Amino acid sequence: MQWLSFYEPVNHLKSVAENVWIADGGITAMAMYGVHIPFTTRMTVVRLNDGQLWVHSPIAYTPELAAQLDALGEVSHLVSPNMIHYAHIPGWAEHYPNARTWASPGVRERAQGQGIDVWFSDDLGDDPSEAWYEEIDQLRFRGSSVMEEMVFFHRPSRTLIVTDLIENFDPAKVHWAYRGLLRLTGVVAPHGQAPLDYRFTFRGRKKQARACFKAMLGWQPERILLAHGNWIQHDGTAALKRAFRWLD
Repeated sequence: MQWLSFYEPVNHLKSVAENVWIADGGITAMAMYGVHIPFTTRMTVVRLNDGQLWVHSPIAYTPELAAQLDALGEVSHLVSPNMIHYAHIPGWAEHYPNARTWASPGVRERAQGQGIDVWFSDDLGDDPSEAWYEEIDQLRFRGSSVMEEMVFFHRPSRTLIVTDLIENFDPAKVHWAYRGLLRLTGVVAPHGQAPLDYRFTFRGRKKQARACFKAMLGWQPERILLAHGNWIQHDGTAALKRAFRWLD
């Protein structure tokens, strides 16, 4: 049974703003609660002023997609934004051995536990790297007892880049038997948010999360790019407020 439809065309760069692209990939199945739950996949690409490419949450490597990236610039940064978005970094790092690979909090331990061979050259911290601080802001979204996510903001285009803090599945792309589960977890467009199980991990720690959310609001994003579901092209600040209503 086909539970989800692709965000076609897949493995093809799509421009969303000046020097910002997304590429949608295939369906991945994540083991959760004793079953495998399907997710669509997406990566974000930013071309920095020096022509280097910053690749967030890489999807599976393909030669065709690599050729498209090569036409834009040099793949220099492969970013794991959280501990469950990293598995495709080795495939890209093999093709681009000079690229820096960036570890999110807890990802090394997660990869080791999953038996995935991945090597990270650098760690993401509270402050942006010297390689992109002039263009991309970042923060470590704290408060979860299980997983902290690195959030990014491309200042020139006012683009917020998140991963699992907002999931926004298009019901038209979801099999009818799967829609009820997604509605229950609160991740159906146009009112997507963090999934219910992830929100539970902030219990007793929402003060930290609210401080991070306040910082994100201060960026006043125009658009929001995310790994799973419909991305948000306009009124990003209003959409951000809706997505984090669970912090009230």
